[in-house]
Amino acid sequence: MDHMEIALSLAKRALGSTSPNPAVGAVVVKDGVVVGKGYTQPPGSDHAEVMALRQAGEKSRGAIMYVTLEPCCHFGRTPPCTEAIISSGVSEVHIAMLDPNPQVYGKGSAQLEENGIKTIAGEHEEEALEINEGYIRLISTGVPFVIAKFAMSIDGKIATKTGDSKWISCEESREYAHNLRKRVDAIIVGVNTVLSDNPRLTARANGREIEKLKVIVDSHGRTPSNARALRGKTILASVAPMDTNNKRRFAELGAMVLELPSRNGLVDLQELLRELGQVGVTSVLVEGGGELLGSFFDQGLVDRVYVFIAPILIGGEATTISGNGVERVAQATRLQKVKAERLGEDVLISGYVR
Repeated sequence: MDHMEIALSLAKRALGSTSPNPAVGAVVVKDGVVVGKGYTQPPGSDHAEVMALRQAGEKSRGAIMYVTLEPCCHFGRTPPCTEAIISSGVSEVHIAMLDPNPQVYGKGSAQLEENGIKTIAGEHEEEALEINEGYIRLISTGVPFVIAKFAMSIDGKIATKTGDSKWISCEESREYAHNLRKRVDAIIVGVNTVLSDNPRLTARANGREIEKLKVIVDSHGRTPSNARALRGKTILASVAPMDTNNKRRFAELGAMVLELPSRNGLVDLQELLRELGQVGVTSVLVEGGGELLGSFFDQGLVDRVYVFIAPILIGGEATTISGNGVERVAQATRLQKVKAERLGEDVLISGYVR
């Protein structure tokens, strides 16, 4: 593993806890030895570069820094990272990718160069782009990156005819799915999933549960008061106007009610994504059910797909994706950069929609 790869592995640790800031990893190397490592802390806390420089201390002088994203050069909640790098005496900075934020793009590296620090950009750029695909999407479009995830049988079913869906996927797949939850900012489900499965929608990691922002798409306020998804930070996305009694009920349970325009009688999902983007959500994981997934695909809102396929056959009508679908195969959503891997008995297929 080269030094930039170490920095990238550090950046991955930060995913899901830094938004609206990007997840960044940094490594300081002196005479070929790593003397400082860091990754982005939650908003308002240290950035990766500052953490790595602090750990390196005086060894930073004359050292080389490897960082996965162009260092910031503007004041936000924290001072510019470029100032910390210049003050540290680092002689050279390797940057995986430039920051698409107009406040930073090209300016951070230019400031380093102006102060006599050699900068080299583009090492492992593709991997860096993937790590921050959510941040990039929010900065460039104002809406979060949308990931669709579902588990199904070989014949494309997500449940039996009685609604039983536990467990279609194997333990290894479920662990992978929890890691996906950990890496995103929010988890979105439809009200039918809440009614049938009553999920907690937390992320399980290292033996503990991590609370995530949960969004229940419930056009007409059918979510029951005892729904486990209402615990913690939850948004109830409904068609405006919501019934007054329902609004009061959800408020008393601590859920934020988001009243949105309707599209064909249901919540306008594009508007939901815009609202989430305005509060700094960079990535969302849509977990179902079939109707909600169908709506996201019908409206062309999905960016990446993860499908866990179990070696079982169920039959029946509980399909993974409902909605209107397409009329001709040529119109079907086609994945790019497709990957397939084994997870226990299951096969995971993933790819990008656009």
